Amino acid sequence: MLNDSPSQAARHGDPRSLAEGTQLSVITIGIDPHKSSLAAVALDETGHLLATRRITVNAAAYKTLTDWAARWPQRRFAVEGAAGLGRGIARLLAATGEHVVDVPATLAARARLLDTGGTRKTGAADAASVAHAAMRHQRLRQVAAEDHHTRLRLLSERRDDLARERVRLLNRLHVLLRDLIPGGAALDLTADKAAALLRNTRPLTATDSCRRDLARDLIADPRHLDRRLHTNQAQIRQVLSETHSTITEIRGVGHIIAAKILGHVGEVTRFPTADHFASYAGTSPLEASRGERRRHRLNPTGNSTPPCTPSRSSKPATKALAASTTSANSAKGKRPPKPDARSNDASPTSSTDTSPKINSNSPPARVDTQRRS
Repeated sequence: MLNDSPSQAARHGDPRSLAEGTQLSVITIGIDPHKSSLAAVALDETGHLLATRRITVNAAAYKTLTDWAARWPQRRFAVEGAAGLGRGIARLLAATGEHVVDVPATLAARARLLDTGGTRKTGAADAASVAHAAMRHQRLRQVAAEDHHTRLRLLSERRDDLARERVRLLNRLHVLLRDLIPGGAALDLTADKAAALLRNTRPLTATDSCRRDLARDLIADPRHLDRRLHTNQAQIRQVLSETHSTITEIRGVGHIIAAKILGHVGEVTRFPTADHFASYAGTSPLEASRGERRRHRLNPTGNSTPPCTPSRSSKPATKALAASTTSANSAKGKRPPKPDARSNDASPTSSTDTSPKINSNSPPARVDTQRRS
């Protein structure tokens, strides 16, 4: 693979020199996306404002933005919410090789508060705050061009939608068959089993005939969904084979679960360490220390997708880890428990050996309460 030329490297935000001894300055272009418009602000390496532009969101928005930014060959883009409203423009920029980073909305809001000292919002001020945040923060996620991970995520989400719709239709069939057949249908109901049950059903009233007709209409829908699910499964297998991933070699991970994990996680190399990935998955305990007492609690954050969340088997392990850390650290500052009478009798000390023992069966001594003269 050929290396990028100095002009290409500068265009992608790599501050390499055109010639030896000449250092290029990278221009940061902050973008504040909205539903109907984009606010773009260009800042130099010192944070000074160079130019601003408001672009209407339409079919020509990408060309308008790139033509406006062409005056700065060495540039990079910072998009607020590249996974939300800014997904469209960020995806187009990344597909053409532009250097694009995703700036979270909370980070941009903090940068705006530090820069302006207030919370007033304008398109240009928000775009400038996005650019300032990108210049100061060195660990922002770089937006990558869409690849097979995106296709796997789309296919897995489509499969979830089809499966939910199939379950809803079968539940509706259960309701109708329960009123037509004494005892209803079995739990493992399918379209073929429902059709076999309806063939042996003889409605007694006009209402039962209406229920039977509705059940017959519903049977066609699960069959159609079964065909769609079969096609979706074949597509997932095809895309998964193109990734050359070995995740399916893990016991219990099939092609459906593998598609979910790869589709949501993406390239695992985007996580600097294994601890970052554990925090993303929500399997690492969070420190909740106070003063000298160190304790941990379960992590409620992380990806809420079922394959990425802690399973029932991993949650107790995480909870046990947090509990063991808490008990081990909290026990350091506690005093040992005071021994009771039974422990003193069982293991006498030097003081208990010399002191006389009291007979519990003897009557208590009489106390003279009269005042002596």
